[in-house]
Amino acid sequence: MKSILWVFTILASIFIGGEAYAADTINVNTASVEQLQEVKGIGPKTAAAIIEYRKQNGAFSSLSSLTAIKGIGVKKLEKLKVNLTVEAVKPE
Repeated sequence: MKSILWVFTILASIFIGGEAYAADTINVNTASVEQLQEVKGIGPKTAAAIIEYRKQNGAFSSLSSLTAIKGIGVKKLEKLKVNLTVEAVKPE
């Protein structure tokens, strides 16, 4: 019986931890400069460039399109994408 409870506890913590992780991702299509700067590797200039790009070109279609931002190359994107997401912007 203790083994079953132990397994259940571990599975529950994994499930809950996964939910918390998903909530920690930042949507580049809706994030503010401040929210973007919460991501390790995105400073004030890069955050401002992401917002400016979004204003000029509309929503990002994929994370790979972030490489159009000066300072974000393929290697940096690999590190950033763990904390970023691209979700469609819902019309108001």
